[in-house]
Amino acid sequence: MYIRRTKTRSTANGQSYYSHRLVRSDRMGSKVRQRTLLNLGRHFEVAQEYWQQLCVRLDQLLSGQPDLLPSELPDYVEEEAQRILARLVASETAITPSQTSAKRPSGADIQSIDVDSLELVQPRSAGVEYAGLWAMEQMGFARLLADVGLNGPQRAAAMGLIIGRMAAPGSELATHHWLKQSSALGELISFDYAQMNLMQLYRSSDYLIRRREAIEKALFNRVVDLFGLDCTVTLYDLTNTYFEGEAGANPKAQHGRSKEKRSDCSLLTLGLILDGSGFVRRSEVFAGNVFEGHTLQGMLQALHAPEGALVVLDQGIATENNLTWMQQQGYRYLVVNRSREREFDPDDCITIETATREKVHLQKVHSDDGKEVRLYCYSERRAKKEEGIAKRFMTRFEAGLEKISQGLSRPRTSKRIDKLWERIGRLKEKSRGVSQHYHIELIPDDSGEQAKAIHWQRKPIEGTLVTHPGVYSLRSNETAWDEERMWRTYIMLTDLESVFRSLKSELGLRPVFHHKEERCDGHLFITVLAYQLVQFIRRRLGEQGIHDSWRSLRETLNNQCRITATFRRADNRTLHVRKATRAEPEQLAIYNALNIDPAPGGVNKLII
Repeated sequence: MYIRRTKTRSTANGQSYYSHRLVRSDRMGSKVRQRTLLNLGRHFEVAQEYWQQLCVRLDQLLSGQPDLLPSELPDYVEEEAQRILARLVASETAITPSQTSAKRPSGADIQSIDVDSLELVQPRSAGVEYAGLWAMEQMGFARLLADVGLNGPQRAAAMGLIIGRMAAPGSELATHHWLKQSSALGELISFDYAQMNLMQLYRSSDYLIRRREAIEKALFNRVVDLFGLDCTVTLYDLTNTYFEGEAGANPKAQHGRSKEKRSDCSLLTLGLILDGSGFVRRSEVFAGNVFEGHTLQGMLQALHAPEGALVVLDQGIATENNLTWMQQQGYRYLVVNRSREREFDPDDCITIETATREKVHLQKVHSDDGKEVRLYCYSERRAKKEEGIAKRFMTRFEAGLEKISQGLSRPRTSKRIDKLWERIGRLKEKSRGVSQHYHIELIPDDSGEQAKAIHWQRKPIEGTLVTHPGVYSLRSNETAWDEERMWRTYIMLTDLESVFRSLKSELGLRPVFHHKEERCDGHLFITVLAYQLVQFIRRRLGEQGIHDSWRSLRETLNNQCRITATFRRADNRTLHVRKATRAEPEQLAIYNALNIDPAPGGVNKLII
């Protein structure tokens, strides 16, 4: 074998460039025929002085002599030899004149081999990649990328970024390393990621974000067709991510309230409109200092929430001004009531059972003008949980007051009334609201500046967690719904929010390492696309009774790899077989539920 450097011309623009090919000369009778085994591309990085050694090393690896590594061979040349070997095996390229690359007929392939010569090389993860490609095929994603103008390498880069975010969440730099060193995705789509530089991944992110609206619209329309979705319920949610670094080149990078307690960093806010089934309808990136309660109107308009949709909001967004505006715009809403009052009349309620046979008591109350309804809900399980929370914080608060009381009888402790009120104030800050149920009094001494005693008394406030544990209320302008329908809609979307957390915690949303605005937006959009595929897979699995989290599914699938087994045959030739490890029971259950072959990539054989 040898490497040939050939000058060629691009058919697209007529530009000349040099391409590198791995060539083998074989004597056929009285003639010598040169055959190209692999196209190594125009960006072949091995220095010409090492080409001969690289070919010698390839011969060693192909003939089953992996231990004869020349000491003077640089590490990157050895890595290139291993990569070329993997490509030759994966493509079943014929090396000897007598060997053909044609597929073998079905049936047993019995060969005599030396068992002690077995070598296992090139393990690469394949499970998540396989499931991700299946989801892309079902959603017509590759065709969609072609329709919006991405060429072959750009589509491969985009698919690598998205599936990399599903399988090994991280930065684009980490994904680039994963594609080259750890994943079999390139084999599954017949693309060599080792030849793709990091900048190509970054540019692919740029292409995706510039076509965001068209991609999101097409994907959502596709899942609506596949699942027959009823697009009447919309979940509006905001989350934020933080930067590693100042991100001075991004005007959206602003300091604000971080949901990850990273307010020391600049933030970006991601706004999403989701369908009731959990699929993203529209996404938008906003500045990191936006306040949810003040930006609902602009964000719903920017995110193109459908007219007349039932919009579900959390407490932080459900201000009176926002609800009034939504009514004026024709939106329906279902929100958790911001009011802390807890009212519940057990004699005026209905009782329903959840899927886990837990009883929930519901009381529906109409407003005086009949335009709104409130649903008071009581859950025994929630009551026990909240009773435990209240008891823990009240015990902790009283222990703090008792410590102050004991200090009044000890020497060299502060007894000044103003200082003691400061200590009590700090206790109240840590009490999680239970301090409102106490009446505290400091008894001054004759000087009036120091305290000689402290008295406190528990006085629970009616309509709060302490007096009505397990009670919460919903608020809606959908007055025609009965109690059960309203509650089950709320619970469905509560479950959906737990699924949505996978985008935040399992798909590499945080942190952001980019500085440019477009690159930051692209990083977040890749996570959104990965979430769409994850949601598609989980919905299909849910139809078959598999309801595991994506983290659990990913860990299960990531254990399946493609690997090359190398044997010495009895005729002194070397047999290379590349295939996936056998699917274990949990993996097999996933593949059966998705109705796909449990052997990603099939079997490739090569005899040298």
